[in-house]
Amino acid sequence: MFATEPVRIVAVSAGLSSPSSTRLLAERVAGAARERLLAGQDRPVEVRVIDLRDLAVDIANHLVTGFPPADLDAAIKEVVEADGLIAVSPVFTASYSGLFKSFFDLIDNTALTGKPVVIAATGGTARHSLVLEHAMRPLFAYLRATVVPTSVYAASEDWGASGDEYTEGLPSRIRRAGGELADMLTGGRAASGASRTPGLDDEVVPFEQQLADLRLD
Repeated sequence: MFATEPVRIVAVSAGLSSPSSTRLLAERVAGAARERLLAGQDRPVEVRVIDLRDLAVDIANHLVTGFPPADLDAAIKEVVEADGLIAVSPVFTASYSGLFKSFFDLIDNTALTGKPVVIAATGGTARHSLVLEHAMRPLFAYLRATVVPTSVYAASEDWGASGDEYTEGLPSRIRRAGGELADMLTGGRAASGASRTPGLDDEVVPFEQQLADLRLD
């Protein structure tokens, strides 16, 4: 890749309403990543948000016929060719939406290998935040993507909240996730799940301790 080529970030939003808090969260995370990238290197940054609700009929047709319409084919290519990906779904029945799953079902399970991804979700209550760890992170592990450590969940009450001395507010979590994506894109740090051969100075942490230290956002 030439130094003058832009860094391409694609955000996929599975929100169904307009306006959509899911799309808003996708835009905020993408904006945070773009801001960090522009501050840390001199390449331009392109951000594209794909609204899956506009492709819902095309996705259904592709699942039935096996042939993607032009707009859907272009969207899939943008996701596959992006340098970094942000994937955001509303929570339906304690998991990601069917529209979200159907879209990623159309992507070859090796096409996202090694691609840095931020996972995020929106819902009416904070009780559904576990969807990020028990549903979305395994999905992108199957797709062989590299999911950044920080995931972002936005409940209805999170919008406009600044957090307190014990918890980070939504803007802080967005900046952290966007920053981790930017760092991955510039080689600044390794993301959770990235493949690396341990060195002599690496501390081996028992799996039980890793589980105990796991923090859910």
